[in-house]
Amino acid sequence: MIWWYWMLLGIVLLGAEMLTPGGFYILFFGLAALIVGSLTGLGFTQAEWLQWLLFSGVAILSLLVFRGPLLAWIKTRDKELPTVDSMVGESAMLLEDVGPSGTGKVELHGSTWTAHNAGSALLKKGQRCKIERVEGLALWITAE
Repeated sequence: MIWWYWMLLGIVLLGAEMLTPGGFYILFFGLAALIVGSLTGLGFTQAEWLQWLLFSGVAILSLLVFRGPLLAWIKTRDKELPTVDSMVGESAMLLEDVGPSGTGKVELHGSTWTAHNAGSALLKKGQRCKIERVEGLALWITAE
């Protein structure tokens, strides 16, 4: 096959991987097609039977070797992300004054959040406050 057929096949397979939920099967076939396309374009594999053999071998071997570690890495990475519920009870820094039942901005973990004062006291800029609950992208806070 012509080298750019392999490249096109690789791009289509990688696009299909992005559009389908699943366990990263098509990814390795797309990468194998890109590798075979590159080798064919450089003149290393002119025989069509060799191209198909390389495609099959690289796809299956990379699937068997790399799929498990990739899934394990994704699973551990997802566990490291903080959940919204884990923010309850944490301390945030007020970026502006917030009156009783008022709304303002706080900083938590380097991000700015909209905050609602759940208490009856005025909260001053620079003061630490406690997160009582989270609703959507808003934090409900009280004085510490």
